[in-house]
Amino acid sequence: MAEITPGVKAISDGELQLVVFKIGVEEFGVEIMKVQEIIRMTNITRIPQAPDYIRGIINLRGKIIVVINLNVVLGMETKEQDENTRIIVANIDDTVMGFVVDSVSEVIRLPQKSVEPAPAVIADKIGTEYVMGVGNLDNRLLILLNLNKILGAKELHSVRSISTDAAEEAATT
Repeated sequence: MAEITPGVKAISDGELQLVVFKIGVEEFGVEIMKVQEIIRMTNITRIPQAPDYIRGIINLRGKIIVVINLNVVLGMETKEQDENTRIIVANIDDTVMGFVVDSVSEVIRLPQKSVEPAPAVIADKIGTEYVMGVGNLDNRLLILLNLNKILGAKELHSVRSISTDAAEEAATT
């Protein structure tokens, strides 16, 4: 069996199951097992003096979730929010959070042998720590992101603090 980039796990028979989405013109994939759900864009309550990578918070069926500007974390331009804008809700290190993306297109199975290490130009532009590899699918290149690495320890602590504070405030009102 072929070696795979560290951090990329095959689900079965040498395949990855990925949620494919876009930010700007780039296509990305994340492991479907990290994704809890994908929701339409909703009203996001801004948090005063929050870091720029935090878009705000939403109430998802009674649970307060911090929403991350994924384009800010990745240092990418994004298009204007429209009817295709989505929030990918994921569980990262036991913290549920949302990631704003321009659109979600599909769920795919990608053969493990189609994944290669990210070329330096991609890893340098986006950040080596976020990229698990690049998948080649029908003449399309998908940048495979490691959601566990998107936020560093400091950023993850900020998200957890905001989630806890917002939940406590909601419980008292």
